[in-house]
Amino acid sequence: MSVSFLICSVLLLPAAVFALLGLGWLLGWSPRERTIARITAACYALAGLAAGALWAQMTFSGAHQVEVSFGNWFAFGGEGFPLILRVDRLSMPLIALSIVLVGLIGVFSVRYLHREPGYLRFFTLLHLFAFGIVLLFMAGSFDLLVAGWELVGLTSVVLIAFFHERTEPVENAIRVFATYRACDIGLLTAVVMLHHFARSTAFSQLLPQAWPGTATPLDSSQATLAGFALLLAAMGKAAQIPFSGWLPRAMEGPTPSSAIFYGALSVHAGAYLLLRAQPILAASPFVSAAVIAIGVLTAIHGTMVGRACADAKTSLAYASMSQLGIIFVEIGFGWSWLALFHICGHAVVRTLQFLRAPSMLHDYHRVHSAAGGHLTDTGGYFEMLFPAPVRPWLYRLALDRGHHDTVLDRFVVGALVRLARRLMAIESSFLNSNISTPRPKPLPVLWAARRTREGIDG
Repeated sequence: MSVSFLICSVLLLPAAVFALLGLGWLLGWSPRERTIARITAACYALAGLAAGALWAQMTFSGAHQVEVSFGNWFAFGGEGFPLILRVDRLSMPLIALSIVLVGLIGVFSVRYLHREPGYLRFFTLLHLFAFGIVLLFMAGSFDLLVAGWELVGLTSVVLIAFFHERTEPVENAIRVFATYRACDIGLLTAVVMLHHFARSTAFSQLLPQAWPGTATPLDSSQATLAGFALLLAAMGKAAQIPFSGWLPRAMEGPTPSSAIFYGALSVHAGAYLLLRAQPILAASPFVSAAVIAIGVLTAIHGTMVGRACADAKTSLAYASMSQLGIIFVEIGFGWSWLALFHICGHAVVRTLQFLRAPSMLHDYHRVHSAAGGHLTDTGGYFEMLFPAPVRPWLYRLALDRGHHDTVLDRFVVGALVRLARRLMAIESSFLNSNISTPRPKPLPVLWAARRTREGIDG
């Protein structure tokens, strides 16, 4: 099989199933749960075989990277939106991992969501997410990466509000969406900068050699501006401080979606973005130092807050946050291969922990009852590192989750709301002063007489 066929198969199989289920949903088709389960299993079995064949072909041929170009979506003034799919040593492990984990979540969800009214809706969104995450990892340019980035964010928000009959999931989904939108400005700004600085966003031109150890045509100041913009986008998707408050809110979604989004793939999209842009970070010591500092602070914050959480899913969410902080530190130091292995291992372990969490709680209560309620406390070694007067203050800080949401709501969100209101007032005054509302024209005499004869006007 050709490389182009294998790459397109891995990408388009989830998209085809999403289109099938989505179109059937719009037309009123209600397939049985067994039919959806079989379609899902066949989709990821075929996608897994295609990914395995692609990996084997690249290994035996000694190719470090392969690209498939479909030309430009549009071109203007010497620049364009290139449609390039790229598979290399960075993206191939993550693509294969995505196919395996999404297939695992699909198998698990068949029984977990049995007789759930939103069964078809969940699997439709799951296939859309699979298409988005594979597109994100397989994109050959930052332009196309934005498309996968947006699909991952969209499905993430919609699945948080999956149980929309309750108010809390919808409100938390809106909060997550607002955080994503605020941070995604960085990615869009970086893409515009790269178009301006390098006249292209294709990895083959920005990162011409094989990853890692690449060089970038950007100078230090350009790399600093673009790097900080990319860091802002990565912080939002990876729940790094101060944008970490959305991650526990995302636990309102079903457990399978929490596992695949916030344990395995979606939260690692920010780390992948920084790994893909590693040459840009390496050209700017300031950005690398900022990545390390944010990672260290996030790891400490996630560890502290996770120890004060009262439920299993939130505790696992903060554990994921801590590991993501460590991954950011590895990326900041330039340890690309270590960060890649850390992402893959953490994704597998955290997915299994999320799926196992309900059974784990049941097993713990059973063991606790069998022991007569005399199980000893664990994990006290961390608290013993701090003096006794400091512990209550740290506990209050952890209990309120670092006061990040409070600070953002009071100073950032409030300021933005006030700015938006002022802009709306300026816009209204401008429209009222410059645009006159036309008066309605009177009815013609014959038409008015006809309306009177027919009794319409009374």
